[in-house]
Amino acid sequence: MRGGDVAAAEAGSPRSPDLYDLSDDSDYAAAAAASDRTVMRTDPADRGSEETARVDVVYEKERVTIHPSQYGSGRISGKLRLFLQQGSLFLSWEPNEGADSLSTSSVGVEIEKYRNLYTIKALPLSDVRFIRRYTPTFGLDYIIIVLSSGLAFPPFYFYNSGIRELFATLKQHVFIIRSDDDPNVFLVNDFQDPLQKSLSSLELPGVASVANAMSRQNSLSFTGSNDESRHGATSSMSQYSSKQKHKSNDPGRDLSIQVLEKFSLVTKFARDTTSSLFRDNSGAHAYGRQQHEYILDNKATDKHKNQYITPEKASTPSATIESDPLPLVWGKQRDHPLSVKEWAAFLDPEGRVMDSKALRKKVFYGGVDHALRKEVWKFLLGYHEYDSTYAEREYLAAMKRAEYEAVKSQWKSISATQAKRFTKFRERKGLIDKDVVRTDRSIPYYEGDDNQNVVVLRDILLTYSFYNFNLGYCQGMSDFLAPILYVMEDESESFWCFASLMERLGANFNRDQNGMHAQLLALSKLVELLDPPLHNYFRQNDCLNYFFCFRWVLIQFKREFSFDQIMLLWEVLWTHYLSEHFHLYLCVAILKKYRQRIIGEQMDFDTLLKFINELSGQINLDRAIQDAEALCTIAGENGASCIPPGTPPSMPIETDGGLYVQEDEVL
Repeated sequence: MRGGDVAAAEAGSPRSPDLYDLSDDSDYAAAAAASDRTVMRTDPADRGSEETARVDVVYEKERVTIHPSQYGSGRISGKLRLFLQQGSLFLSWEPNEGADSLSTSSVGVEIEKYRNLYTIKALPLSDVRFIRRYTPTFGLDYIIIVLSSGLAFPPFYFYNSGIRELFATLKQHVFIIRSDDDPNVFLVNDFQDPLQKSLSSLELPGVASVANAMSRQNSLSFTGSNDESRHGATSSMSQYSSKQKHKSNDPGRDLSIQVLEKFSLVTKFARDTTSSLFRDNSGAHAYGRQQHEYILDNKATDKHKNQYITPEKASTPSATIESDPLPLVWGKQRDHPLSVKEWAAFLDPEGRVMDSKALRKKVFYGGVDHALRKEVWKFLLGYHEYDSTYAEREYLAAMKRAEYEAVKSQWKSISATQAKRFTKFRERKGLIDKDVVRTDRSIPYYEGDDNQNVVVLRDILLTYSFYNFNLGYCQGMSDFLAPILYVMEDESESFWCFASLMERLGANFNRDQNGMHAQLLALSKLVELLDPPLHNYFRQNDCLNYFFCFRWVLIQFKREFSFDQIMLLWEVLWTHYLSEHFHLYLCVAILKKYRQRIIGEQMDFDTLLKFINELSGQINLDRAIQDAEALCTIAGENGASCIPPGTPPSMPIETDGGLYVQEDEVL
């Protein structure tokens, strides 16, 4: 620590770590040099118990910032601290008061509303799995903190440096080592062999112990100042001072895997160990057998409060989890799939789609006959333009096939000697090789040893990692590609359809996680609009991060439905007929359907995550789409305003570069 910093700290009077604050104002720059300091403080609220209340602040840094939206200007600056109590080290981050100086008025208002969403009152370092440091060539240094549960905070950007001092302080108080596999990964409190650890421990069947680590989620405050009485520093630190970190072991993977992958795996660990936790002896309700009324709680308009629509009786899956008979207005009944005859009627003699909106509407309400998917999906995914002719599409296919082979040759020509000097290639290839052999292997198209379709799947993903080298490969991409290859049965066309899809969903896999956080934040606002009681329950129980929906959003319900069902759902989503973000309304519909169970059983984050996991294979897809349609229609413009422009799967917003260029920006 610099001498000037120590002197500045000694000169200052003791202050409570919860009260001291500095806004991002013009006077801040002059005092920035004194922002790192070591101070010993005593909480004045509990002087009668000095042993318990004593707080030693060992690190403090201003202008540590998160970017909860995809806008560079939409940022929240705050103060990051490390402090000791009763021999245990804790981390806190609290946002500054007032809007940031570089936020536009519209973005600033939105950011201000959610300023306290990511507040951390007292996170015990014993709950931290590792910290990953990023030092991009262009832009700001930042870190991502990953918990032993696998969940992660949004990136913390250091506008006034300070990462080096942070790690130096950590090394003085906890056991922290650098990973041998990735020099930017620092394992915290890892007393076991780091080479035998990985982020993907939740991928292994039967690892129920990971569920125990999720109970520490209560140490995080996502509820803002309303709940500060429930998250006081003293009570939080006392609660966790004796906790020991729970470990998990997976020798099959390396620690260099990106943080985002873990979220796609976080919902597997409970299946084998909690299958009977939420069973109802009386069996599942036949949801929708009564007339239902949609009530938008205190936000509904009178026009919708009295709407009654009687759904046709339909068979429900043999569910082990009972849904709530929530009052919902039903959307339009599902139609038959687009037939060959109907498809031909949409085309003019030269092959142009004459009414793309009508086509998308037809697909939205009925899907596509499987025999037509190979042709129709190319339009839905943006590989073909709706006004293109047969001849133009044939020419495009030839050109794109040549372009694909050119990109593929880049990695095919890498020799073993060159690969030894190409770390990024080895890492990505190794990760892809491990993922493709466990992607949809129960489907006949991919089952069995030495399956050539699995080889093609790997080749496409490797080629894409060279085509979009900034994004590369992340776990979850193989989940998107497998159904596309199954439908197209053509390597080049599968690649370009997948590449088109990643233009919209690539932000799901960015290392800074801004794409995912933007969607989860939008989901939070939609639930607040469409189901205030459920939103309030989540707020009171520290569940406003909506991480329990992470897998739903990340891979768009791929693990929740059968292979045939997911092809139907995805083609519905790809129409963008009612909304580009229809998947978020689907999330709301499913949560709303089980609202009474969630609130009635007082589910905390742990229990809620397990409950969401158990829904896999239990959701009636047709009815979920109908409910989501009703919610989307009634929410209208108010719902659309909850979702900022550029939120995936919307096309990324073109910018002028802003303050900096992100390391993993999707172009």
